[in-house]
Amino acid sequence: MQPMLNIAIRAARAAGNIIIRHIDHIQDLLVSTKGRNDFVTEVDRQAEAIIIDTIHKAYPNHAILAEESGPQGNNDYQWIIDPLDGTTNFLHGFPQFAVSIALQHKGVLTQAVVYDPLRQELFTSSRGDGAYLNDRRIRVSRQKYLEGALLGTGFPFKEQQRFEQYLDTFRALSSLTAGIRRAGSAALDLAYVACGRLDGFWEFGLEPWDIAAGALLIEEAGGMISDISGEEDYLNVGDILCGNPQVYKDLVKVLVAPQVSTT
Repeated sequence: MQPMLNIAIRAARAAGNIIIRHIDHIQDLLVSTKGRNDFVTEVDRQAEAIIIDTIHKAYPNHAILAEESGPQGNNDYQWIIDPLDGTTNFLHGFPQFAVSIALQHKGVLTQAVVYDPLRQELFTSSRGDGAYLNDRRIRVSRQKYLEGALLGTGFPFKEQQRFEQYLDTFRALSSLTAGIRRAGSAALDLAYVACGRLDGFWEFGLEPWDIAAGALLIEEAGGMISDISGEEDYLNVGDILCGNPQVYKDLVKVLVAPQVSTT
């Protein structure tokens, strides 16, 4: 296993321990608001701090891009961190949240960890080495068509001006598939695409820390991923479309087609 992946796993497990330690005391947590429907707790901050500390003990010069503390340092290696993806779920005791850690080298994603501390499911990947769930190799699903496919999505709860755009895409897909799920943790949704629990996923207005680790998992599990226009700039744009190769191609036909407004 790659040494840098080992560090990411160590950091994710340490953050997961902090999250689990607080799960029965949610009502006592200090909660603040970063924006509309955007919350942060002391658990987010503690988990992020231990992730950064773990990384910097091994690689003190590496740069960081973290959800709560922002960018730190300047280096060809940059760690992209979401210490608790699904904070709103966590605050309500809804069991769908995860730790997400990715590493970029010169702009290329090379390592990924998504860790669900409740289920103790550890999704990992190193570029060129495949994707794994608890050391078991995973692949995207074999679903061939949108008909019968199970998709994941997320509502644009922070950017209300994009809600109509989202509704257009939802209408276009809801009648074509077996179902659409909105679970509230993009990092886990992407990991679920990678292991075949979801056949595809789309969402608007995400941040790099929501996407980075899951994107590499999907690529290494044989899936395809782009922004909503079919281009590869999803980390910067924040709009994402992914799935197994067959479902992804059908999603592109529906969502990138002229009859669906994506402007």
